[in-house]
Amino acid sequence: MKPKRSPAMRERPILLNAEMVRAVLDGRKTQTRRIIQSPAKNMQVRGHECISYRAPGDKWYQDYVFSMRDRSGTWQDYKHEQFLAKCPFGAVGDRLWVRETFRVHSRATDVATLVYKASEQQSWTQQVHRVPIEKCNKPAVIDTWTPSVHMPRWASRITLEITGVRVERLNSISHRDACREGLFREEYNWRENEFPLDDIAYRTSSAAKTRYSCPKRCFQELWQSIYGVDSWQANPWVWVIEFKRVEVNG
Repeated sequence: MKPKRSPAMRERPILLNAEMVRAVLDGRKTQTRRIIQSPAKNMQVRGHECISYRAPGDKWYQDYVFSMRDRSGTWQDYKHEQFLAKCPFGAVGDRLWVRETFRVHSRATDVATLVYKASEQQSWTQQVHRVPIEKCNKPAVIDTWTPSVHMPRWASRITLEITGVRVERLNSISHRDACREGLFREEYNWRENEFPLDDIAYRTSSAAKTRYSCPKRCFQELWQSIYGVDSWQANPWVWVIEFKRVEVNG
C-alpha cells in the first residue's frame, strides 16, 4: 500500500556508494532499502525486538498494525498510514538528492566543473557536471575528493522522485525487487551445473567476479557487503523506497 502524495514536495539527501550511483545512472536501480531505526537505539543495537506488526482487525489493536518502542523502551502503536508517515526519507512525490564522492576540477568566471568518482572510468562527458559559479556557496577544494557525506546540494547531479514507500522484513524481498536494487544482470551459460538453469547470471556489480543464478541470493551478498555478514540473518524491518530519476532545471 502506497502512502498519499505529500501536500508540499520536500527534498532530502540520500547517500549512495559509487556502484549504486552507476546502477541509478544505468537505470538498473529503482529501489533502495534502509533499516528502520527505532528511537530505542540502545535496545535495537543490543538485538532486542523494537518493531512489531500484526494483521489488521486484531481483537485488541484493530487497525493499529505496527508497534515500535519509543526512547524509553515503551511500545507505541500506529496505524499503517501513521507508521509510513514516520519514514525519514519522505513520502510519494518527495524528492531525494543523491550524495556521492566528487571533486571540483576547475573554476571559470561563470561555471565550475565537477567530476564524480562513480563515473571516473567513463568518458569525460559522462564524468563531468557544470554548475553556475553563483550556486557554489560552499566551495570545495579544487582537485581534492570530497566524501559523499559532505556533498552540498549544489554539487548533486542526481535527483530522485519517490514513487512508493512501504515496510517489510528484509528477507521478504522478491526476486523481481532484488533486481530493482541495482544488480548487474548478464547472459551466462550455466552448463556445468547439474540442474537446468536460465542463461542469466547476476552480480553485485560489473566488476564482481562471483555470479549467482538467484537474484535474491545476489542481493543478500550485496546487503552483507554493506551492513555485515550477520545483517541478513537478523532480518530487520526496512523502509522500501521506490523511485524514478527526474531532471531538475538549473
